Amino acid sequence: MKQILFVSSRAPHGSINGQEALDALLAGSAFTRCELLLLDDGIFQIVANQATGDLGVKDYSVSFGALADYGVETIYVAETHLAERGLSIGDLALAVVALSDEQVSSVMSKADVILSF
Repeated sequence: MKQILFVSSRAPHGSINGQEALDALLAGSAFTRCELLLLDDGIFQIVANQATGDLGVKDYSVSFGALADYGVETIYVAETHLAERGLSIGDLALAVVALSDEQVSSVMSKADVILSF
């Protein structure tokens, strides 16, 4: 079975890329094994307790909680990107696997397909 790695690196509410990545991940997981890697500002997509009311946009971050129901068991974040944003794993709404830069490269090399958003 092919493995698809979804890589999301953009902030959640500045564009629709984050929502599109989540939608594609949920759809893809119905057909094959999928994993999610959050890099750069993509990490903000799963920060707990987001308040988007002042932005006039829907908070879709709660939808990430459904990933386990769709068979997406592993969500990775880059340790260095987390630290650069002043965040810790405790700030995130989901359980994640924090990876070193070397481990990020390894995860990417093992994927059959990488979809970047």
